[in-house]
Amino acid sequence: MSGTEELLVEPDRLAAELDRADPPALLDVRWRLTGPPGRDDYAAGHLPGAVFVDLDTELCGRPGAGGRHPLPDPAALQAALRAAGVRAGHPVVVYDGGDGMAAARAWWTLRWAGHREVRLLHGGFPAWIAAGLPASTEPPAQAPGDVEVRPGALPVLDAAEAARLAAADRGVLLDVRAAPRYRGETEPIDPVAGHVPGATNLPAPEYVGGDGHFPTADALRQRFAAAGVVDAEPVGAYCGSGVTAAQAVLALHLAGRPDAALYVGSWSNWVADPARPVATVEKPGS
Repeated sequence: MSGTEELLVEPDRLAAELDRADPPALLDVRWRLTGPPGRDDYAAGHLPGAVFVDLDTELCGRPGAGGRHPLPDPAALQAALRAAGVRAGHPVVVYDGGDGMAAARAWWTLRWAGHREVRLLHGGFPAWIAAGLPASTEPPAQAPGDVEVRPGALPVLDAAEAARLAAADRGVLLDVRAAPRYRGETEPIDPVAGHVPGATNLPAPEYVGGDGHFPTADALRQRFAAAGVVDAEPVGAYCGSGVTAAQAVLALHLAGRPDAALYVGSWSNWVADPARPVATVEKPGS
């Protein structure tokens, strides 16, 4: 699956699809790294028919040595998706508060779980409202789904694989955190600052807007190429905990690289083992 038409859906088109007899399932995954919970936003207003799914507790595993947002237990994920009405072979649209990060991680998780027909509402809830489309405060009468979770449909990296890719002569491991975190100048969340040795920094704002809108596929290809992404050579991405990096993987899909791998544990997993090396960028003259 590649191309913007299959990965993103604009508000007006989604509204038309929701008027059909058998509309796509809608998952509201609004989330903030530091809170408050997205469920409060959902209660205040959401797309009609949408079901809230919690990124932290339903789409990811428990935080720990595997990182702050590790892979979910397949059985638990299947139960959560069925409760949200996700059906086997039936299209799903995910959306968040507008920056696209939580929605991208939801997209990635469903794709990893073997559910192919998943799209993002481009621009999220704010784009829906800006288009003059209605919101609801009523939870839908949701029939249970029958989706079957089959893990492994998208490539993942563990720490050892991320290290090998970063050090390899061919391919690139992208660190999509802000440049000061990559350089080791600051680390507001994790206990150690720096980056995986050999990783290339490509901060998220270089390939997606703060409103969650992506540039054209050609523009994305140019930006990734400038960061060393070469056709037919391996590419992976990581961030702090695998949420922003999932958005990078989505952008790579849009650019024609459906083989892009996600280091799910990301930096929060890397620094959980003090034996793993940490690189920083020294200031000139230091």
